[in-house]
Amino acid sequence: MADYVPTSPEPLPANLSEASPEELADALAYALRYDERGKPRPSGGQLVASLAAERLVQHLARSGYVVMKRPPSRLHSAG
Repeated sequence: MADYVPTSPEPLPANLSEASPEELADALAYALRYDERGKPRPSGGQLVASLAAERLVQHLARSGYVVMKRPPSRLHSAG
């Protein structure tokens, strides 16, 4: 890490907004419960995933992180 030289951040797109702690916890809990295909993980209990997600959100907030999100994408229309 001694060679890391921070660069000036690029301006953020105007359509980003800050994710609420609840939204972030929900996203983290989902990632802990399911794999990238949406299949349940063998040991991904809902209670454990929710508690871990809440703990991660608290730690990120204390550490000064801000998580941004894009607006929801438009719904797909069939036909």
